[in-house]
Amino acid sequence: MPTSNAARITGVRPLWALEGGRVSILGDGFPVNPLPPEVSIGGAPARLAFASSRALTAVVPSGLAGGQTAVRIGGMSGETALVEVGVPLANGLHQVDNPAFDPSGQLFATFSGSRGQQPPVSIYKITSAGSRLPFVTDLSNATSLAFDRNGTLYASSRFEGSVHRVNARGESQPFASDLGVACGIAFGPDGDLFVGDRSGSILRVGPDGQNVRLFASVPPSVAAFHLAFGPDGYLYVAAPTISSVDSLHRISPSGDVEPFGGNFGRPQGIAFDSEGRLYVVDSLAGGSGLFRLHVDRPAEIEQLLTGGALIGLAFDPGGGLVLSSTDSVYRFDVPLRGLLPA
Repeated sequence: MPTSNAARITGVRPLWALEGGRVSILGDGFPVNPLPPEVSIGGAPARLAFASSRALTAVVPSGLAGGQTAVRIGGMSGETALVEVGVPLANGLHQVDNPAFDPSGQLFATFSGSRGQQPPVSIYKITSAGSRLPFVTDLSNATSLAFDRNGTLYASSRFEGSVHRVNARGESQPFASDLGVACGIAFGPDGDLFVGDRSGSILRVGPDGQNVRLFASVPPSVAAFHLAFGPDGYLYVAAPTISSVDSLHRISPSGDVEPFGGNFGRPQGIAFDSEGRLYVVDSLAGGSGLFRLHVDRPAEIEQLLTGGALIGLAFDPGGGLVLSSTDSVYRFDVPLRGLLPA
C-alpha cells in the first residue's frame, strides 16, 4: 500500500528483538486507514499487533539470521530502522535457570528434565557454531550452573537436593547435600557457595562443601530461585511466587532481606554487567522480556526486548551475551561484558 510522503520513522523500541517478540516502530504520518501498511523485519513480513499514525507494533518473524536487522514499512523506501535480533545458537535443551560461560568463553547449558527424570545428557557444552556436545551425563535434574573463581563448574540438582562439582572431563562428584529443593547457585566474594532452596531458604556452603548453614529466608517460590552477587557485595535473588506482581530480594552480607527492583510479573534469570547494572528476565503468562536497572536507581527500569518464554541469560567473558528460553539459546553480539568475580 502506498504511504504518504510526509510519513517518517523516528525510532524503534525496544532496540533488541527475538523471534515471537514485539517491536514498536515510532514515527509520524503512518497511514492506517483503511488498512495499515505492510511491515518487514529482515526482509520477512511481520504481522502487525497494533497500528496508529504514530506507532506500528510488529511481531518479529521466525527464521531471521540475527544481528543488525532492517525494519521497513512498505512504500517508505527511504525510511529504515535497525534492531539487534538475537542469533539462534542452539535448541533441544531444557533450562530452568541461566546458562553459564566458563572463563575461556565456552557456553554450558542444561537439559534439566521433569522432576526425577534422568536424561541421557544433563549438561551440554555449546560451541560457537551452535553444536551441542554432551558434557555431563550422570545428574538428575541439573538445575543451575555456576563457575568458581578457579573456573570449575558446579551444578545443582533440585531432585537430589545437592550441588555437584564437575571436572574438565564432564565427570561430576557430590559437593554438598541436604540442600532442600536446590535451585539457584552463586559464589560469594569470599568463595562460599550460596544455594537457593525453593522452599524458602538461602543456604551458605563452605569451600569444602561442609558447614551448610542458613543465610537468609525468603518466601517460597513456585519456580526455581535465581541468584547473583552484585558489585556492592549484596546477594540478589529472583524467587517468583503465585502473585502476579513480584519484586526481587536484596540480601546484605549479614543476611538482612529487603525487597528490590519494582514490579515484575515472574522474575527469572538475573545477571550483572561490568558496569554494575542488573539484568532481569521477566516471564509471565507466556510473554516475557529482558529488563535492565541500576542498583542505586531500582525504580528506573529499562526494557531491552520482548520474547517468548525466556528463562535466563549469561554474559560472554569476551563480550556479548546469550538469552535462553526453556529449549533454546540466542546470542547477541552487543558491546557488553559481565561483572567479573570479586
